[in-house]
Amino acid sequence: MQAEHLSAVDRTSWEAAVRHLYEDAFTFSATGPRAHEDWRADVLAVMARAVPDPRGWAGLDDTANERSQEHPDFPFCRPAFSSDPSRPLTPTDIGERLPEINRASAENLLLALTDDGCTLGNLRRFTESFDELQNMARTILARYGDTFTCYTNVSHIRRVGRLDFTAATSHGWSPMTFYGEDSGLVVVSDAEVGLFWTFADY
Repeated sequence: MQAEHLSAVDRTSWEAAVRHLYEDAFTFSATGPRAHEDWRADVLAVMARAVPDPRGWAGLDDTANERSQEHPDFPFCRPAFSSDPSRPLTPTDIGERLPEINRASAENLLLALTDDGCTLGNLRRFTESFDELQNMARTILARYGDTFTCYTNVSHIRRVGRLDFTAATSHGWSPMTFYGEDSGLVVVSDAEVGLFWTFADY
């Protein structure tokens, strides 16, 4: 894939935003290069830690100590397939479980992912205002330029492509692991693929 121009966000501000928003979450946040025409293959490479961050920027990986040589893609190596729970995820699985959402939904989702439950109520623990936290989410997304697309396994969608965080009911999700809850966002640009995931083990 052709490399896109670097966005205005720098390493210090991007890493600070990721670290601050997710420091108290059980999370996996990482970015890899676009090496395939099919972005779903690049997502699997990031899940497996098979590729480094193209810019050398630091993400977060609270599941790293659970990895093994047999399962380098833990916790994504054990999706909830009742017929064959050991079957690894495939590009088709990624496509089926991650519908596209718009940019405004992605900004809110990055904030909802700051703890389990995937709700904007998670923001109560922060001292910053909603606008300040939203600017951090925008800083994270700014890394991926102006033409990125976003996908999620979270399913509280009111209209196609839009997540509804005002509904009183709890959210749903398409399982990507055997954790009691896993909610995530995938950001795809021409040059990079970013993953932001939060887990809960009920």
